[in-house]
Amino acid sequence: MEKANKTPDLMELVLVAVEKQACAMVVFHYIISSTDQESKAFYKPSKSKGHLHGSSDDSEVEDEAKDTLPSQKKPVWVDEDDEDEEIVDMMNNRFRKEIMKNASESKLSKDKLQKRLKEEFQHAMGGVPDWAETGRKRRKSSDDESEEDEDDLLQRTGNFISTSASLPRGILKMKNCRPANAERPTTARISSVQFHPGAQVVMVSGIDNAISLFQVDGKTNPKIQSIYLEKFPIFKACFSANGEELLATSIRSKVLYVYDMLAGKLTPVHQVRGLKEKIVKRFEVSPDGSFLLISGIAGFSHLLSMKTKELIGSMKINGRISASTFSSDSKRIYTSSGNGEVYVWDVNSRKCINRFFDEGSLYGLSIATSKNGQYVACGSKSGVVNIYSQDSCLQQTNPKPIKAIMNLVTGVTSLAFNPTTEILAVASRKMKEAVRLVHLPSCTVFSNFPVFKKSTVSRVQTMDFSPRSGYFALGNEQGKALLYRLHHYSDF
Repeated sequence: MEKANKTPDLMELVLVAVEKQACAMVVFHYIISSTDQESKAFYKPSKSKGHLHGSSDDSEVEDEAKDTLPSQKKPVWVDEDDEDEEIVDMMNNRFRKEIMKNASESKLSKDKLQKRLKEEFQHAMGGVPDWAETGRKRRKSSDDESEEDEDDLLQRTGNFISTSASLPRGILKMKNCRPANAERPTTARISSVQFHPGAQVVMVSGIDNAISLFQVDGKTNPKIQSIYLEKFPIFKACFSANGEELLATSIRSKVLYVYDMLAGKLTPVHQVRGLKEKIVKRFEVSPDGSFLLISGIAGFSHLLSMKTKELIGSMKINGRISASTFSSDSKRIYTSSGNGEVYVWDVNSRKCINRFFDEGSLYGLSIATSKNGQYVACGSKSGVVNIYSQDSCLQQTNPKPIKAIMNLVTGVTSLAFNPTTEILAVASRKMKEAVRLVHLPSCTVFSNFPVFKKSTVSRVQTMDFSPRSGYFALGNEQGKALLYRLHHYSDF
């Protein structure tokens, strides 16, 4: 009797799972059930009293059913205790009562109860699951499905290239990795952090005169090399579009250093003919790799050939240049001024094709364009980030922003779109933890970044996304290049 009491407890658990359609528990029971009682009962046709003797048609149906029966499997071992028939009381549990078909089933043997559980499971699942099918039947079904898919393919037209699911809003699944520059620790402020466009490498530079390259694996991030520039505190460092060169400028110098990544050669450009700037520090590289834009004083911007580093021409705005960026197709330049006005230039003619006011801005600090050419983001001294459609910025003088992001209260000094245009990173170096990740196109802020209780981000100086958005990096004033793995994106 003690054994009989144990068995109902197990059956009770399985029945609860069936009632709630929690298939995992029932599947578990189905798997561990004795193989010598394999599911003949499921396929054997039922015989009512009126069909005891049957007809020839019934015999054919029976023969066909026998063909579909799974082959009898020999048990690996036999428990002698299982041979003793165990009786289960169906009346002392409400879940067992519900699977009784009539009052005569107040007591069932363990085998019959097991069969009943299988029936309930199949009813809940809508049939025999794939993993319970025999190999022959499963292969046949697979072949049938393959033929159906083939027919469906031939009857349809259109694009069959699948696209990855879009990034959901609300919470961004991410992992805090080891800092990218952990193998070269420093306390000097990080001035630039950027991922290589073609290799799984990140560049980190700082005011300690050093540029370091690290291999990104998310675990150790081993250092590849460091380049030391004597008496040259780095203001900005940046890869060329093809990743073959590395450019660097300093805080108080007119020298532009060019490092050849393939040859390992460092070349200083002391003077550009026609360029009369005393200090060269702010610059942008065009996405197509053709141009280098240097922001000078008194509202001047200078366009250089990326290949020869020679001056092509200059452009001038009214007032002071606060930030500049290229459009994604490299055909236009956006220049943000200190008075809240944005100038749009045609690269080929170097003429201003539009001027518009950044709504509510009295002093612009940063500007960025999305990789797909859809958005322009403008950051102001008040902490507001206005997100515009690029078309409105080209055609209107007072465009209305799609959304104004007001989560920061100090000047927005950094903006960065991810390559898929699903995230906009906004940050201010004026306050600790002043960084947000904005979901696009909903223009809502992800609620789980940064984690304020940990206070690990500090003052963000620079940000970048890896080429396929798998990683996000930011540099702070404490000398750390923080690295995060974005789980939605499978590639680097």
